Amino acid sequence: MNSVDHTADLLALRPGDPGYDDEIAGFQTGFAQRPAVVFAAASAEDVIAAVRHASEHGLPIGVQATGHGLPGACEGGVLVTTKRMDRVTVDPEARTARVQAGVRWGQVVAAAEPYGLAPLNGSAPSVGAVSYTLSGGLSILAREFGYAADHVRSLDLVTADGRLRHVTRDSDPDLYWALLGGGHNFGIVTELEIGLVPVRTLYGGSLAFDGRQVDPAALLQAYEQWTRTVPDGLTSSFAAVPYPDIPALPPHLRGRYVVSVRVAYTGADGEQLVAPLRELGPVLADSLREMPYAESHTIHSDPDFPHAYYGDSAVLSELDVERAGEVLAAVGPDAGGPMCVLQINHLGGALARSAPNSVPYREGRFLVRLLTVGEREAARAVLDPAFALLAPVTIGRALNFAFGGGDRTEGLYDAGTLKRLAELKSSYDPANLFRRNYNLSACR
Repeated sequence: MNSVDHTADLLALRPGDPGYDDEIAGFQTGFAQRPAVVFAAASAEDVIAAVRHASEHGLPIGVQATGHGLPGACEGGVLVTTKRMDRVTVDPEARTARVQAGVRWGQVVAAAEPYGLAPLNGSAPSVGAVSYTLSGGLSILAREFGYAADHVRSLDLVTADGRLRHVTRDSDPDLYWALLGGGHNFGIVTELEIGLVPVRTLYGGSLAFDGRQVDPAALLQAYEQWTRTVPDGLTSSFAAVPYPDIPALPPHLRGRYVVSVRVAYTGADGEQLVAPLRELGPVLADSLREMPYAESHTIHSDPDFPHAYYGDSAVLSELDVERAGEVLAAVGPDAGGPMCVLQINHLGGALARSAPNSVPYREGRFLVRLLTVGEREAARAVLDPAFALLAPVTIGRALNFAFGGGDRTEGLYDAGTLKRLAELKSSYDPANLFRRNYNLSACR
């Protein structure tokens, strides 16, 4: 590759430049990436120029759309921001959408809704569609339709050699397999073509209980038993949130320990299926209803403001309710330490089906997610012992829910998947330029 300046017309910012701090800012505020240069990409051509610059100078490359899932703090190197690449194009006849690298899920939902279609987005509309999908993508309707990665038709990707590739299952089966599950290890995806599903409305919402009035462990046991009775098309999760007593929260949440079950279902018998849950105790809030898919983000009501957080996950072979009850106690409001949110996702259904991608642990039956607010050391003091309790039934971790643990890559893939991913990484990125991520070279 010739030593030519490909970045002459590309916005490049360095520490101290006006706009640098705003450009690198993301949803995660607990730590920052401080690159030697940040390239503000507005097109695939801009991404090509940035990658060629990094390659010619032997610099590590990171990419950021929204900054939700940053692996950790870093200094130096190159950061490519893609938030300006925000075009969404829907083909209602083909039931597909083309989404650029900086698109957020809320944009895709809004673009697909007029056609009675929906993407397989997650619970937060502000999350970037591309990064979410490259890490697997556990959607609101996951048990009915599977992972978001299972529905990708094609990817446009800039690899370490500065080449823009159009990747499909037929054109590049190995690279296609690696990209969908391998995160940002193989290059910068500039655009995805994804399949949409014919969903206009769903039955969903949250059934919440006061964890001081109803035993959370008993609720968890009842939830686990209930999941054995529901059809594969019903997707749900159990959550426990110890809200602090602060003015920023609505009065009905301040200082409360809220335990809830969240549901999303496209069938006609949703009311009958959730009826047993309503009998578990006094209900603090009940938002279960038939809703337009465009309102599906209200099921979880994830925070929409930037903040500091750390989190991790455990994919379980089964939900051992006794062990999970110990975790509830270890992270609950009486345990001390930082605020910790627990969520348990019911897996199975379409998530267990094989697909031509590298999303691992499809045999998992439940996913436990813990998210703490505050500093890293305090977070790890809570997270590590809690996940240790689940170790006997843990088969791995989920890349989508590894927040701020860039030096902790063990368990993100099973041995066979990791071996194949590492071999492909050596072929497509031999210098490991794309290492500002949950890097495959560290997954040993």
